[in-house]
Amino acid sequence: MVKTTDGKQMLVYVILPPDFDPNKKYPTLLYCQGGPQSPLTQSYSYRWNFSLMSAQGYIVVAPNRRGMHGHGVAWNEQISKDWGGQVMQDYLSAIDDVAKEKYVDRNRLGAVGASYGGYSVFYLAGIHNNRFKSFISHNGVFNLQSMYGTTEEVFFTNWDSGGPYWEKDNAAAQKTYRDFNPINLVDKWNTPILIVQGGKDYRVPIGQGQEAFQAAQLRRIKSRLLYFPEENHWVLKPQNAIVWQREFFKWLEETL
Repeated sequence: MVKTTDGKQMLVYVILPPDFDPNKKYPTLLYCQGGPQSPLTQSYSYRWNFSLMSAQGYIVVAPNRRGMHGHGVAWNEQISKDWGGQVMQDYLSAIDDVAKEKYVDRNRLGAVGASYGGYSVFYLAGIHNNRFKSFISHNGVFNLQSMYGTTEEVFFTNWDSGGPYWEKDNAAAQKTYRDFNPINLVDKWNTPILIVQGGKDYRVPIGQGQEAFQAAQLRRIKSRLLYFPEENHWVLKPQNAIVWQREFFKWLEETL
């Protein structure tokens, strides 16, 4: 359990590598869950798989941050219209707390995630104050305005973002597009980032990954775009999943 910046207790899963030796130091990954209102589970996947990450020698830190199921209605609902607010402090509280352990290599911290987790990576890239050495964002929301104009899930953005960006008298929406939009933090980016995008993702369309990659490239930040033209919001084809895993760990080997 980790104490949050607003005095709450947050459950954080810590997955250790096989044959874990507390006298060694391990590179450590902050896992950012998607959703954003979704449960953090240990279900098997050949994509985001905690056991596979830990088997490669990484400690995985997976916080049950705001928006998660199973911790009360208020906890679950707090993330709506507050994408870049308390939840980001939850992430940082989790990694900062675990990083105090002697077996965590504080010079080799990374942050990874998909969908809202990918948004989280883009946002953390602008506020992490040099905590992390590497980022991986899969189908993440990068520009909340262009996202609103292209997603097929408008009802969701209306709810979670507060409404359209053009409603100047809508305080909730204006706060979202002003304070919680990752594009407004790109000037603070300074860390290598791998960006993954599916060509048939209509929920978080291709432009989100393209915009983020172009921004990183133009800022001369080490970056790579991994593009799956036939995949949607998820990588569903087994052969593509093998490519995904290889590129995922190759990037971490290069940057972490």
